[in-house]
Amino acid sequence: MMSIIYTSFPFPTSISLSTIKLVTKDISLRPYILLARRQKFSRKRDLALQTVASFSFPPIDVDCLASEFCIDGVTFSGISDSCVIRMALENGSMANVMLPSGLITSFKVPMWHGGTMELLHTTVSEGENSGAVIRGGISLAFNCQNDRGSWSPNIWALHQVKGTPQESIQVELISRNSEGNVEVRHVINLQQNVLISEILVSNASASALRLMGSLISHLTVSTPEATYAVGLEGSDFFRRPPVLANFSIIPPDFGNRNDQVSEKLWGHIALNKLILRQNTDDDLKSTRRNIEEERKGEEKDNQKHLTDKMSRIYTSAPRNFTVIDRGRRNSVVIRRDGFNELYMFSPGSRHKWYGKYSYICVGQAALLQPISLNSQSEWRGGQHLHNPNF
Repeated sequence: MMSIIYTSFPFPTSISLSTIKLVTKDISLRPYILLARRQKFSRKRDLALQTVASFSFPPIDVDCLASEFCIDGVTFSGISDSCVIRMALENGSMANVMLPSGLITSFKVPMWHGGTMELLHTTVSEGENSGAVIRGGISLAFNCQNDRGSWSPNIWALHQVKGTPQESIQVELISRNSEGNVEVRHVINLQQNVLISEILVSNASASALRLMGSLISHLTVSTPEATYAVGLEGSDFFRRPPVLANFSIIPPDFGNRNDQVSEKLWGHIALNKLILRQNTDDDLKSTRRNIEEERKGEEKDNQKHLTDKMSRIYTSAPRNFTVIDRGRRNSVVIRRDGFNELYMFSPGSRHKWYGKYSYICVGQAALLQPISLNSQSEWRGGQHLHNPNF
């Protein structure tokens, strides 16, 4: 029996467009272990992600938002209980943001051939009560923890809209904890050929705050087999299980690969138990240290081929690198601000071209080392997606 390890976050797995629900079940940030056979993996993963206890909230008043925040280049439309904010510049750059989920579902850019191209990957499937379930795009998967407990910014309100379609348009979303002393702002700035996601976390509570998670982007590609990450050579990384967050897209067969590290870990423990009859804390700590060393690595390729299944956290990656898709003949330059870690995930190439799993994940992250905010302090971080193909 193979052990499959995933990292979970206390967020809903998706947003149903027929009935939007808030999650009340808390899932720990700590990794958990699923012991499952191949045919049971998909079902167990879905069960781990499903909301057990939830409650509905009033639908968004789209007309009110349109009246209060209407500017040139911005439109508001309702989809059941959700609202889609569409931003469009005169040069052809466009982006869509959903409320109250805060999910960025689209970023289209003008191309050298005169048309436009979608850079983000999203999927739509049928959920409960025949509602549409959207995953992918760009989303925030963070957990804020202090001595009073933990909270996650998964429900967003529109705070400000400004700009012009000739230059740039900025949409600012805001989310606060129940006490109102921890606030997260997500500033989405659409510029010509650039989409900026800036995060501002304010801690007005009386205790220190630990921020853990990632700003996750699903970038659409023809196939990972034709995709390369350029500029990561010499970067240190840790092999880690994929981040299973609110809008993550993970192939059902991803956890069925041969995880040599996990096999060695459980093999050592079994050997201690069954043969040596020893399983002291020191033995287990030593084994874990050895396994951790095997999970470490250094990127050897300046053009990292993303054709194989991969889930890594880079700890010394450059602030800028490029993703090239030779199948679609385009590239995206990614810039990281504030975050020290880079999460990268590839579902592998054993899937249909231009299909559900034709994407790679890039995350500006604090997964290995949480970000600490003292009382009455702020922290900023963000990501730039730049289209150099115009």
